[in-house]
Amino acid sequence: MSTKDYVEKDYYKVLGVPKDATAAEIKKTYRKLAREFHPDANKGDAKAEERFKDISEAYDVLSDEKRRKEYDEARSLFGNGGFRPGGAGGNYNFDFGDLFSGSGANSGGLGDVFGGLFNRGGRQAQPRRGADVETEVTLSFVEAVDGATVPLRMTSQAPCRACAGTGAKTGTTPRVCPTCVGAGTVSRGQGAFALSDPCRDCKGRGMIVDDPCTVCHGSGRASSARTMQVRIPAGVQDGQRIRLKGKGAQGERGGQPGDLYVSVHVDGHPVFGRKADNLTVTVPVTFPEAALGGTIEVPTLNGPAVKLKLPAGSANGLTLRARGKGATRKDGTRGDLLVTVEVVVPKHVTGDALSALEQYREATASDDPRAALFQAAEGA
Repeated sequence: MSTKDYVEKDYYKVLGVPKDATAAEIKKTYRKLAREFHPDANKGDAKAEERFKDISEAYDVLSDEKRRKEYDEARSLFGNGGFRPGGAGGNYNFDFGDLFSGSGANSGGLGDVFGGLFNRGGRQAQPRRGADVETEVTLSFVEAVDGATVPLRMTSQAPCRACAGTGAKTGTTPRVCPTCVGAGTVSRGQGAFALSDPCRDCKGRGMIVDDPCTVCHGSGRASSARTMQVRIPAGVQDGQRIRLKGKGAQGERGGQPGDLYVSVHVDGHPVFGRKADNLTVTVPVTFPEAALGGTIEVPTLNGPAVKLKLPAGSANGLTLRARGKGATRKDGTRGDLLVTVEVVVPKHVTGDALSALEQYREATASDDPRAALFQAAEGA
């Protein structure tokens, strides 16, 4: 928090006490308000939690005689109209940071007078984004192709229910970290630059817990198990990693939740396979069908069979295509079903079939399918 923000805060108004209130009156009012707005008494109420922080911040300044005096003097100069840069008709940029920190040959002065006050209070730790969570799910082949809504049970870090995320034991409150003054970060000089690092004393929380919660041991976070229904989109593939934004661990101090990453595993299918957005299937055909051609029926996934035309003289391994019978794509369209022809040779031939095949062999004896093979071998 900047110096300007600090002096413009009315801590007397926050506590609801007059400016000439005694230390005893301030303490009594603070205790009453603290009990009323304590997180333990207002679980899940973000406004009450914010009010409690403001009350604690105000009391932290007004309960200290020296800091209260510095605060009153600062507000009398800058917070209540005692000093307005530019004057009547003036129009120029003014930086409170320059006034208090000083620059060039004129550095020091007011920065030294109020440095103790402005370097200790008023800053608040920034919201912290929740952690990302990873989990796995196994789908059937059909669920992966058509999409499915599945329950996922996850364990992640969330605000501790016992202490409402404060980290302090019930009936106690944390105090502002004296090292980072509630910011959660500390600055260190690096030449002409200032770098911020998480505060080591409070581990970036901005608060120190003297009497920690017995459940979370002062961290303010605890493991939380929950089950949620997650929609897995159609067409997901084995090994794919899906990101669900905002479904991870909850953030701290109003921070955004993390993301959920789901690794998908897909079980196989006894009939169908998959190649990208296309499904695959192998269909056996008889020797006469392959030689003479015809129409064959082919099964589809979760749908009626389709009829495909098999050309005469089809070789083993020929691939036919049934359009729109594959897996669902991201745009809602579907891939194709790739049908591989497998010519089945009978193991036992008898009777009329045997006679017919022998006649066929005699009729085609002059056609040697291996002649070209030998010619190529001899010419190589």
